Amino acid sequence: MLLLCLLLTPVAALAQPATDPTPPQFTDRTEERRFNSLVAELRCVMCQNQSLADSNAQIAVDLRREVLELMQQGRSDAEIKEFLVARYGEFVLYRPQVGARTWLLWFGPLLLLVIGGVVLAHVVRQRGGGQPVADDEDQEW
Repeated sequence: MLLLCLLLTPVAALAQPATDPTPPQFTDRTEERRFNSLVAELRCVMCQNQSLADSNAQIAVDLRREVLELMQQGRSDAEIKEFLVARYGEFVLYRPQVGARTWLLWFGPLLLLVIGGVVLAHVVRQRGGGQPVADDEDQEW
């Protein structure tokens, strides 16, 4: 088993990130700007923390190609996003729509901040509600 791992190690070292063998062909500068803007707003489903524009994963290459094809078919940005959300879920959007399924994502941090403030105010009131500290006449300052 160890011998097999040692034999396969050089192969893994030679692995290269996926590159698009045929770069996208845009009809005009406006289409290129729209494409770049759109793929910057979409998340790579494999990398999870990179946009489609930044990712070198093979699925990102395929999705970039598919986005361009959908654009050239005349679909709007919203239709392209809906298509990708239907396939991959809300995760593919960097800024998911505010809705019943995503309200906690959008308002959860604010809710936690409010709860923390209420708890902090309650603790401060509990500790501050006691007797005032009496002067210690034996203490020399």
